[in-house]
Amino acid sequence: MRAARLIKMVLLLQSRPSMTAAELARELEVSERTVTRDAQALSEAGVPVYAERGRAGGYRLIGGYRTRLTGLARGEAEALFLSGVPGALREMGLEDAASAARLKVSAALLPSLSDASRAAAQRFHLDAPGWFTEPRTPELLPVVADAVWDDRRVVARYRRGDTDVERELEPYGLVLKAGVWYLCARVAAGDSFRVYRIDRFTAVGPAPSDGRFTRRQDFDLPAFWADRAEQFARSILRAEVVVRVSPEGARRLPYAVDPTAAREALERAQAPGGDGWVTVTLPVESEEVAHGQLAGLGPEVEVVAPAGLRERFAADAARLAALYRP
Repeated sequence: MRAARLIKMVLLLQSRPSMTAAELARELEVSERTVTRDAQALSEAGVPVYAERGRAGGYRLIGGYRTRLTGLARGEAEALFLSGVPGALREMGLEDAASAARLKVSAALLPSLSDASRAAAQRFHLDAPGWFTEPRTPELLPVVADAVWDDRRVVARYRRGDTDVERELEPYGLVLKAGVWYLCARVAAGDSFRVYRIDRFTAVGPAPSDGRFTRRQDFDLPAFWADRAEQFARSILRAEVVVRVSPEGARRLPYAVDPTAAREALERAQAPGGDGWVTVTLPVESEEVAHGQLAGLGPEVEVVAPAGLRERFAADAARLAALYRP
């Protein structure tokens, strides 16, 4: 336990010019007194940890000290090789850099961990695109990825309906969702963050203004994407249908329609009737979409409203009865 903490402390100090005792205590989840004892133990072991006193003081490593990755446990080394997504790195034009990094890490590992890369690769593989889709790498993805890494403004032209729109953007982050690449960017002329599908870009070039931008430190890409994804999912549910579902239909409903909308609708519903069926008001994208989704539940669902959708299902039932009549 303590050995792992000491290694983490050295790595933290390697990554920053200096850290206060309070910062180290927060990162290591220990008291400042423990940080002091650990720093002394490292110094006695030959690691050049230097403590500066005073208001601007803290701990730092002197003499450009660097440690090799000999403190990695097997699980840590294998997890490290899982951190890259080969297909995504290749599409962003970073395959060579990632390969070189993996070689350097492998060279620094203990001989007993030399097979960590192969062990991870044989146990985990990420296939990002969904089924029955042909993944296509956007032609301009490497250019956009380069701008994201370099915090460089770009002028992007993209398709919006039947027209092309041009915007000067500050590219903050890339997201790969079900085989589709998205750019999360701030519009340079304002302060709003937006999401763009990269395969809709028709041109990307350097901005005529000052090329680099200062990244907002409070921007959290995973949190931003989660929030926008939830907003998008809710924004397309513009209509409502009222249905009765059997116990089996209630179990299968989240797999037929938007799962969050289904679960919330079931939670809001009144108690089941004597036959076990429950009536729910369900937000859907449209009657057309709801018809295709709910048809998969077969006799486990009855549409109550709107009348037009109920008539569709009645017509479907009549046709099915005719097809299967002896």
